Amino acid sequence: MGSGAGDRGWAERRPVLFPFLLSLFCPALSEPLRYRIPEEMPEGSVVGNLAKDLGLSVRELPTRKLRVSSEKPYFTVSAERGELLVSGRLDREQICGKKPVCALEFEAVAEKPLNFYHVNVEIEDVNDHPPKFMQNSFELQISESTLPGTRFILEVAEDGDTGLNSLQNYKLSLSPTFSLINKEKPDGSKYPELILEKPLDREQQNHHRLVLTALDGGDPPLSGTTELQIRVTDANDNPPVFKQDVYRVRLSENVPPGTTALQVSATDLDEGLNSEITYSLYRTGQVFHLNSKSGEITTSRTLDYEEIKEYSLVVEGRDGGGLVAQCTVEINIQDENDNSPEITFHSLVEMILENAVPGTLIAFIKIHDRDSGENGEVNCRLEGKVPFQIISSSKSSYKLVTDGTLDREQTPEYNVTITATDRGKLPLSSSTTITLHVTDVNDNAPVFQQPAYLVHVPENNPPGASIAQVSASDPDLGPNGQVSYSIVASDLEARALSSYVSVSAHSGVVFAQRAFDHEQLRAFELTLQARDQGSPALSANVSLRVLVGDRNDNAPRVLYPALGPDGSALFDTVPRAAQPGYLVTKVVAVDADSGHNAWLSYHVLQASEPGLFSLGLRTGEVRTARALGDRDAARQRLLVAVRDGGQPPLSATATLLLVFADSLQEALPDLSESPMPSDPQAELQFYLVVALALISVLFLLAVILAVALRLRRPSSPTTWGCFQPGLCVKSGPVVPPNYSEGTLPYSYNLCVAQAGKTEFNFLKCNEQLSSAQDILCGDSSGALFPLCSSGELTSHPETLTTDPLCLSDDSKFPVEDTPLVPQAPPNTDWRFSQAQRPGTSGSQNGDETGTWPNNQFDTEMLQAMILASASEAADGSSTLGAGAGTMGLSARYGPQFTLQHVPDYRQNVYIPGSNATLTNAAGKRDGKTPAGGNGNKKKSGKKEKK
Repeated sequence: MGSGAGDRGWAERRPVLFPFLLSLFCPALSEPLRYRIPEEMPEGSVVGNLAKDLGLSVRELPTRKLRVSSEKPYFTVSAERGELLVSGRLDREQICGKKPVCALEFEAVAEKPLNFYHVNVEIEDVNDHPPKFMQNSFELQISESTLPGTRFILEVAEDGDTGLNSLQNYKLSLSPTFSLINKEKPDGSKYPELILEKPLDREQQNHHRLVLTALDGGDPPLSGTTELQIRVTDANDNPPVFKQDVYRVRLSENVPPGTTALQVSATDLDEGLNSEITYSLYRTGQVFHLNSKSGEITTSRTLDYEEIKEYSLVVEGRDGGGLVAQCTVEINIQDENDNSPEITFHSLVEMILENAVPGTLIAFIKIHDRDSGENGEVNCRLEGKVPFQIISSSKSSYKLVTDGTLDREQTPEYNVTITATDRGKLPLSSSTTITLHVTDVNDNAPVFQQPAYLVHVPENNPPGASIAQVSASDPDLGPNGQVSYSIVASDLEARALSSYVSVSAHSGVVFAQRAFDHEQLRAFELTLQARDQGSPALSANVSLRVLVGDRNDNAPRVLYPALGPDGSALFDTVPRAAQPGYLVTKVVAVDADSGHNAWLSYHVLQASEPGLFSLGLRTGEVRTARALGDRDAARQRLLVAVRDGGQPPLSATATLLLVFADSLQEALPDLSESPMPSDPQAELQFYLVVALALISVLFLLAVILAVALRLRRPSSPTTWGCFQPGLCVKSGPVVPPNYSEGTLPYSYNLCVAQAGKTEFNFLKCNEQLSSAQDILCGDSSGALFPLCSSGELTSHPETLTTDPLCLSDDSKFPVEDTPLVPQAPPNTDWRFSQAQRPGTSGSQNGDETGTWPNNQFDTEMLQAMILASASEAADGSSTLGAGAGTMGLSARYGPQFTLQHVPDYRQNVYIPGSNATLTNAAGKRDGKTPAGGNGNKKKSGKKEKK
């Protein structure tokens, strides 16, 4: 029965490549690649060179990864050569059944880039199935009265092959009584009919055995046989007759079991038992049921158009006499839309780059509907608004591609729902949802939270402190969203930048590396950069301006009044006739701070006369508050405090020495005393204690000295003659040396002895001296010694001789050791000429250091000048000089001659015969004649006579 199948083998396969390819280099073919092969090819057989037909070279195969995408693994692709190979059994009858054309459609997938290619493999039928009867033998009853020519339909055989290999004809073994003819149904299938050739005689032969053979059209043909047993029955004159030889009916699938398909009917002209007809199915089955009495055919189970589309039944009607009639019932199953479309994904790309261009292939979709006609036609669509679209690739294949730009930061994933709907009257649909994840791409640069940053940092901040923090966000994922910070630019010097600030690369915190000083650096600007870790990296910049706030860390600094070279305070003169509101001076101070910290105010801490001066609170101007009174001291001291507006405030002090005088020469005596202490309260207490102690000590010394002198020898009134009333005058404060105006560097009290006795032991003043006044006495050697108010020597006591030289007023010239006699009125014109001026300004070759003249003429002339000045001072008719600091020498010796050119040792002057103090030249200029002028003139005459 199957003898021809094994001999043919697989050598007779005929693979054919249809020449319907558009281009070997196209990314996807519009028409599928078609191959034709025979069924039952062994596994590993070559169908065709798929890679070559697709235009892919062998070198590209490892990269492109060519493979087959199908529901069942019938084929595979060789990785080395790209050949399409058979990977499973190809049984056409099992795959396609009775279909005239059996083709397998699948897709070939190539990667990088991802593409799909449609492939159609048609499977040709091989004669591998012989015809086969359902039963090995069957029995046929024929009445002996059956007339010759009567036909009987016999059982048909089944052949799984199609086309020429299917069942083609039937043959009957040789018999003189029966013959066989082949008949064809409307669907093209053939069935046998047995014809009675001769009358039967039951009494002669009641049984016939024949062999029925079914042959297909293969080469060689295959066959199948069954045994036909004919039993001759007693005569029945009239056989049953069906109303129709062929019954045709259409039955919808999915009708419930028990549904009536149709009812057959036959009649018999006989009577009695011979007219009773019994119906039966010639071929029994489980699909339909036949009522033997009524001939009604009903369904016994559910019908499925997708399994069997048509049923052919043979109904036999038999009367009581054994006569039989047959008819054919053809039941055509009508398709119903009872199958929903099936969606299958192939080569689904779940991770999509967010920078994928529109049209990028995401997945290949196949949709299958088992229904036929419009019930099997499917429409595919996407649900919702998504940036994807479905493109039809073939009748049942679709491509899912991108249809817009993707942004992972806005939508990291998409739930794509694909719905397939058929075109039935009651359409059925099915949906499948897939999740597509969008892969991150570094397409977002970091973004700072602020367009610019402004930070206020107080000065004197601790080094290492955090002064600001910048923050930038990056919506990307992973390294693409990791932000690091750095300083890329600044208005500071590049070398000094790292010593000022630094930034944390991870947190964006800006640290101060040093303490800022508002006075040195008030503001600076940084450019910070935030950079992600993507490839390539993206960055963003932002400006950070740091304003260094001021703190009150600088005390005011007094610019005026400034201290002298030796650190002592200078003085300012105020006219004695100054009216209230007169601008005396102005305290000028600055503060390196700013704002309220530099807002200065001026306050008087201490004043000699609190109500005499007023001080501007903000201007620092010192003005007279009232006119100078007679009881007001000529020298005033103001201690001014300059405070800033900080919290707490800082301050500085300035000492103002103010002297009421109409000229500088008049102010010099008041400036000779030492400056007041910087701390008045503390120094006042100190001096009080020291004064008390000194007074006590001096008092004890004076008492002890007086007692000692009394015990030693009697006191002589002439000894104290130098300190008789009228012989000592008060002098002003000591003037600081080195004044540029050329004034006298020292000022002294001058004592003149009454007698001509040169012996001198102690000096005594009849008039009480104040503690602020000093008496200077000297000897014939030129040494000068100051005496305190009690008459005690204060310096150089070891150089004191018996020839005292007492100085008064501004005189400081040495005199000879001559007896004290009255002096004659001096000549008013006793000044040196310019040619006789000593020092570098004169024509004489004198010593520049101011040594005493060497020749007798110069010595006598200078002595005469000194005596004349002393005599004029004694009678009040003359002064020491016509100009300030010249001591009357400029009229004789020239206007350039001043006492600066006279050496310091010439200050020891002894003027005999005078009991008056040398006064300023202002008295003579005012035309006032001093008292006692005649007496002085008389003494001066005696001096000259002597």
